Formats: sequence, C-alpha cells, structure tokens
Amino acid sequence: MSGARYQVVVVGAGLVGAAAALALGRRGLRVALIERQLPPAPADTWDTRIYAISPAPQRFLEHIGAWQRMDAGRIQPVYRMDVAGDASGAIRLDAYESGVSHLASILESGRLQHALWQAIEADGNVAVHCPAAIASIVREELLTRVTLADGTALEAELVVGADGAASRIREWAGLASTLTPYGQSGVVANFECERPHRGTAFQWFFDGDILAWLPLNGHTTPHGLEPIVDRSPPTGGNRLSMVWSTQTAHADELVALDAAALTARVQAAGHERLGDLHLLTPAAAFPLRLIRVESAVAPGVALVGDAAHGVHPLAGQGVNLGFGDAEVLVDVLTRYRQTRSYCGDVRVLQHYARERAEPVRRMQALTHGLHHLFADERAGWLRNAGMRIVDHVPPLKAALVREAMS
Repeated sequence: MSGARYQVVVVGAGLVGAAAALALGRRGLRVALIERQLPPAPADTWDTRIYAISPAPQRFLEHIGAWQRMDAGRIQPVYRMDVAGDASGAIRLDAYESGVSHLASILESGRLQHALWQAIEADGNVAVHCPAAIASIVREELLTRVTLADGTALEAELVVGADGAASRIREWAGLASTLTPYGQSGVVANFECERPHRGTAFQWFFDGDILAWLPLNGHTTPHGLEPIVDRSPPTGGNRLSMVWSTQTAHADELVALDAAALTARVQAAGHERLGDLHLLTPAAAFPLRLIRVESAVAPGVALVGDAAHGVHPLAGQGVNLGFGDAEVLVDVLTRYRQTRSYCGDVRVLQHYARERAEPVRRMQALTHGLHHLFADERAGWLRNAGMRIVDHVPPLKAALVREAMS
C-alpha cells in the first residue's frame, strides 16, 4: 500500500529540523515533518537552554519568517565579549571596533522553537506529524517508506535526519560516526545580577574549566537590592545565563549545591564582575562530547545539526552550524531541482556535504584544539601570551569577529 508522497521528510523538529522544514516548504517543495512530542509553550520563567545566534543564522531565520515572531524583549544583542585566561591573558572583542552592529544575539531555545512552529503553522506548507513515533523505515529503490506507529505511511525522496546526537536516521542509513567524550559536563543556570551587563558576554578559562556569562535582556531589580542609578544609555537588563564547562564530577557537585552555595561559587569564579548574583533557575548539566560523522549524506538521506556533528560549546557555535546546514541543504536542493527532479539523488546531496564539510571541520578543530590548550597546565604561558598578542592586533581581532559571525 502506498502512502502520501513527499519530496522531503524531515525527522526531528528541534530548532534545526523545524527551520529546515519551514525553509523547504517556503521554496515550494512537498515537505513533511515528524516529531515525537509537541514543544511546550513558552513560560514567563527563563529557559535554561540559551543560544548565542550569530548574524548569518539570524538572517536565515529572518528570511524564513521565524525571527520576526519572537518577542524582541527576550532577545539580547551582544556588543562586546571579554575573554580572560588563567593568568594575564585577555581579549576584548568589540562590535563597534569591528565595524558591525553586534556580535551575536542571546535568546532562549524554547522561544525560538515556538516561533519556528508558529511560522510553520502560519505558512501551511509543511505536513506536520506530531506527536508521532516511527515504527519502521524501509528503503525501496528511489523512495524511502517511513511508517509511523499509528500506521500512517509516508514516502520520501529524501529523508533529512535532524534527530539529534543519538540520531536514529544516521544509524539506519549506516553513516558511521565517532563519539569522543570530553570527560566534562556543561552546567547551566540563569541569574539576576546587581550590575548591568551592558550587552557584554564574559568568558573565563581556568584550571581546565571554561566559565561563560551570557547577557540576557530585561531590566529587573535583584532581590534585596536597591535599584541601580545608571545614567548611561540602556543596553540590556540585569540577567545572565551561565555555562560552566567542567569535569563531570565537579559538575555533579555544582548541580547538587543549594541556591546560595551555587550562587557564591559562580559569583567568585566570575570575580564578582557583575556584583551580587541571585539564582533564577535551578542548575542542570549535560555531557560534552565531540561527534565526527564520516559522511553526512547517503542515497536518499542527509543529516543536519547535531545528527551531523557535535562540537565543544566553548565557542557557542553548535546550533549556528546546524542552521548553516539547513540553509545550505535548502539552497542545494532548490538549485538542482531545475535539472534533477529527484531530491534524494546522492550526486546532488554530495554538493551539500562538500559545502558543509569545511565549516564543520574548521569549527571542530578550533574548539577541540582550544579545549586541549586550556586543559593543559603546561601550556599556560602559550595560551596567555597568545591572548595578549591577539588583543593588541586589531586586524586579527576583526578577523576573529568575522569568523564567529559567519
């Protein structure tokens, strides 16, 4: 028995999968989207999953009509970034000095997810199957039959695996991957802070750890403190999102602390840069690992996002790489649709794989190398001297900004 036929079936409706499906539908392709569970509606509380979206992915999200659906009051532009080593090394990256409006935009995962789903519903170009579980996937010559648990059958020229680091689509397609654990976890939590961050992101490297404070939008008065008198132009609020990459045992210790003890640890580790902190959301931890995939494509299959690669979060580029995957895949399929009507043609998909290979490889090499550089106590003089040199060479700093924004 035949099922509904689509040019593309996207499996996984996280940020990258939803963006890919939305963009493909807007380009006129017949698209279906399969997701196990509906995303929760955004709450007034702050999401612990925070992303720094670079300008290039932001333009992509604007182009497909998702960015405009977000609450601007929950988006914080980053105007500068202060990075400190474990000695005297330091770098300041400044948007104004680099000739750009901002370095990135900090936002909550759940709110961007909600905006993408709203755009998909408003467009009406994507057949959404949610909540839905896949019962079987069978390759049949030029088509793939995806059967859902409720018996619904979908026939796809191309199956896009956007189903995360433990991708079922990657496993089914036989696309080999190598997972390298870092032996670390990322601890995340949100705080109110006494002093305004003024759109500045902070990052500290010490004892093999990486601590990042990302600015969040919205002015509030921290609990038990008098309002701050600030005569400078407002550039954000008094909230921050913390990501502390540390050894797994230490991460477990941090998560187990009560609010007061955790706040004291985070405040001290950040040298009280923003004054007193007040915990807004409970701490959570997730394992850090490097995922390398030998090939992101096979006949009738393409991987995007975490299914295609995994990087250390020290540069905050994981989701940006995923949006880059989605944008390039959509462009490649649109470009070759005029000459080849079959979206699963591996010769077409290899164009996508080649275009994405270098950006992914470069980011993995950068984050992997920096992780080991800052984890090696013997390399202290090298990393701190390198940071001082970079900070005093404006063209080099501008090049770093351009790389981070792409």
